[in-house]
Amino acid sequence: MSMTRRDFLKSTSAATLSLASTAWSAQTTKDQPGDDEILAQCQAGIERHRKSDGVIVLRDATGKPVTNAAIRVEQLRHEFLFGCNFFMFNRTGDPEREEQYRRQFAALLNFATLGFYWASYESQRGKPNYKYTDQVTEWCKAHGVVCKGHPLVWDHPAGSPRWLPEDTAEIERLSAARVREIVARFKGRIDVWDVVNEATHLPEDINNTRMARWGKSLGPVDYVERHLGIAREANPAATLVVNDYRTEPAYLRILESLRAKSESLFDVVGIQSHMHGKVWPLRKVWEVCDTYAKLGLPLHFTETTILSGPRLGPGENWGETTVEGEARQAEETARFYTALFAHPAVQAITWWDFSDHGAWQRAPAGWLRRDMSPKPVYERMRSLIRDAWWTRLSGRSDASGQFRARVFHGQHRIEVELSGGRTVSSEAHWQRGNANRFEIRIP
Repeated sequence: MSMTRRDFLKSTSAATLSLASTAWSAQTTKDQPGDDEILAQCQAGIERHRKSDGVIVLRDATGKPVTNAAIRVEQLRHEFLFGCNFFMFNRTGDPEREEQYRRQFAALLNFATLGFYWASYESQRGKPNYKYTDQVTEWCKAHGVVCKGHPLVWDHPAGSPRWLPEDTAEIERLSAARVREIVARFKGRIDVWDVVNEATHLPEDINNTRMARWGKSLGPVDYVERHLGIAREANPAATLVVNDYRTEPAYLRILESLRAKSESLFDVVGIQSHMHGKVWPLRKVWEVCDTYAKLGLPLHFTETTILSGPRLGPGENWGETTVEGEARQAEETARFYTALFAHPAVQAITWWDFSDHGAWQRAPAGWLRRDMSPKPVYERMRSLIRDAWWTRLSGRSDASGQFRARVFHGQHRIEVELSGGRTVSSEAHWQRGNANRFEIRIP
């Protein structure tokens, strides 16, 4: 299953998102509510923005209504993207841990971020690691997981191979060719892309790489624009994301400038929310969402981290996961996800990383421990994603053969039980903004 720009635009109206977000902001800025008050409003937001009414119509072979038939509706997949980076696929170092890693990922998540860091993905010039990505996308397709590529362009050392030449014209040619080739090659398998990562700091000399020096010579807007244009040309149906960890005005100005050039340059605003230090207050969560929703585009929270162990010192110096830390991680993660799921502009949340084994900065960030056993956060999020936010309904068709239901957006199985115990099954995709009318013919 892939997410194309066409699917994205069909399922999400930018105008609707913008209007909904404005109403949300007016509701919350007046009294400056605290976290508990925000959470108290979230259930109403989830009900309003994550569900839609629909009707199932039962008719027999002649077109007559089928009345008083037992109907069960159960969700198969969320339309909302609950994801994580999938960097440890085939890299856990042990068959049993590998099986646990994959099984627990597929049991909970429907969105996987795949790494395309240029320095490691093509450590030898002209030899990108396509074979590995082919394996990952094949597994994801078999398990109904949407893939996203991350990142195509980054001025960090991870995105600037040592073999890059000094000549800026050659860097530009190589970077353009890489974006064009990768996006085209994986079309239909990876249709969501973090095209340019963290362009806000280009003028500040944070990364002294050849990519950074070339990017700085262009300026952030031109640097981002030209790569977006190449990616769009390579796959017009792709969903293109601009991604950054900074949520201050510098990022907003870049995005506004890009939108002023062309509203079709990119489709999604990517927001990182690594919380290795202090967890964001929910007030900040709402303010960030409302600020960027004004662009009229959906938001993806692309990299989210809340830890379950202490910092022991500067740099990559983290303690192991603890009982107390795991309890706190579970509670704070559930609150953070609940707030985002309630906001109409948010379309996806990606955790960073799924397991403590191989986690960024060697931090205890995972929903699984190093041995792949689930932490409390895994079980807590399962109770939300696959229970509280999951459709399970039953009832009977009325005198006109209809059964009305309000369900979470996504794919659902409809089972109809007739007299004598015979059953008929069908699938239906509930979408925001659609009529969601599904007719089932009973033979």
